[in-house]
Amino acid sequence: MASVGESDKYLLNRHKESHFTAGEIVRDVIIGVSDGLTVPFALAAGLSGANASSSIILTAGIAEVAAGAISMGLGGYLAAKSEADHYTRELQREQEEIDTIPDTEAAEVAEILAEYGVEPHEYGPVVNALRKNPKAWLDFMMKFELGLEKPDPKRALQSAFTIAVAYILGGLVPLFPYMIIPVAQKAVVASVIVTILALLIFGYAKGYFTGSKPVWSALQTALIGAIASAAAFGMAKAVQG
Repeated sequence: MASVGESDKYLLNRHKESHFTAGEIVRDVIIGVSDGLTVPFALAAGLSGANASSSIILTAGIAEVAAGAISMGLGGYLAAKSEADHYTRELQREQEEIDTIPDTEAAEVAEILAEYGVEPHEYGPVVNALRKNPKAWLDFMMKFELGLEKPDPKRALQSAFTIAVAYILGGLVPLFPYMIIPVAQKAVVASVIVTILALLIFGYAKGYFTGSKPVWSALQTALIGAIASAAAFGMAKAVQG
């Protein structure tokens, strides 16, 4: 296997990458917190519209947060597990193709490199080098032909845990006013203020970490939460009426 030259090592040591690489964790946090803030918020608003007491709203809200955290965590686990299973199947299939039809697979390597503007006399040695290193060849095909990255073996459990915890933390925000204010009509006002503020902060952070416009992300996130809670409150009032 070719080694990195001393000059290249020097340049690599001098240059420190500043790319954000925790995308999967951030995605799980976004999924958990966004649903955790919105769903219990809408439920509490709807029950407040039905003139339920703070104790009933709090009990129902905590039950929903518990069930939601389990459901969302399980969903994250199954999604990550399915992704890992898909990668394993494709890895085995690609390995079989390299073993049974190596010339065809080598031609695919040449085609991939040609798409990047590499000339035949330039990619020829690369193809030959990969054929001499089956593991590197397999990794190359997985990444550049299929566009698949090897998933972390712990990813499924990490995703489930992250989403569930994020959902609980988000879900407790709109329920907190009901814990300290016994009158539901007053608690719902405090819940709206606290949750909209939390949605704005969360939306801004989401936009910052995902590379979108933070202010627009904050307003969009808060608007979605407000619409959901208003719809639930209005429906409860309509049914009660």
